[in-house]
Amino acid sequence: MSTYTTVDIPVDGGELRAGVWGRSGPLVVAVHGTTAHHLAWEPLARDLAVDHRIVAVDLRGRGGSRELPPPYGVAAHVEDLAAVVDSLGEGPVIVVGHSIGGTVAVEAARQGLASRLVLTDGGPLQPVPEGVPVGAGAAEVAAAVARVMGPAFGRLTRTFDGPEEYLAFWRAHPALAQWPSSMDDFVRADLVPAEAGGWRSACVLAAAERDSVDLYNYAGAPEEPVPVPTVLLRAERGMLDEPERPFYPPGYGPKWLPGLEERTVPGVNHYTLVLGDAGATAIAAVVRGR
Repeated sequence: MSTYTTVDIPVDGGELRAGVWGRSGPLVVAVHGTTAHHLAWEPLARDLAVDHRIVAVDLRGRGGSRELPPPYGVAAHVEDLAAVVDSLGEGPVIVVGHSIGGTVAVEAARQGLASRLVLTDGGPLQPVPEGVPVGAGAAEVAAAVARVMGPAFGRLTRTFDGPEEYLAFWRAHPALAQWPSSMDDFVRADLVPAEAGGWRSACVLAAAERDSVDLYNYAGAPEEPVPVPTVLLRAERGMLDEPERPFYPPGYGPKWLPGLEERTVPGVNHYTLVLGDAGATAIAAVVRGR
């Protein structure tokens, strides 16, 4: 991770952590998924850092931003992103977003923060959880989303003895049977001491629950074009590596955002699209305008 460093950027309620790679070139701001943190983007940063600068944030309630207080949710994340772009003094910027980070990216573009978007399996949850009424509370929606997301969400209520147990937990994830080279660093960076002893994920459960409401509610939002060029990279396989249940069905992107260009990345799932080298190569190509 040559040239990698971290910065803390003033936002409402404290400071937002971000990872920074590269010294010169177009600026890319990357926004991770619901329960992740900025090192999810390390494979992409390795590729882009030769001719771009990439700033990957820890969303409020995650990673090095875990101590930031509520509110959580897409609107709060967009406000934080505005503070990041303002601090860099170079907006609008290219924004890359994964999972809920895609929704944050779209709303950031609508606020004039982005010149171009690359959505990596990014946007509202599809299909929406069954049996959850519109307007349901955070806990009810989070429980439904947790059923869809599986182990990644379930770990937020657990404690672990240490890094080796946490690594073993992640290695058992169906989507990570082909273990990406970046995963050890990603997993170890997600551990923080638990109050009652042991270790837990750095993702705050309340933050993930609140963001889950937006994952659900934005799925029912009216179709509205995004004001900047946008590409959705759709993983061929799903959150648990299911070939028959991708995170987004083919053709969903243009229905959600008219005018969007949708591309399918073969052989990757919702996680390895970002965490694996093949997915990162596909994302980097789009960032470079290919």
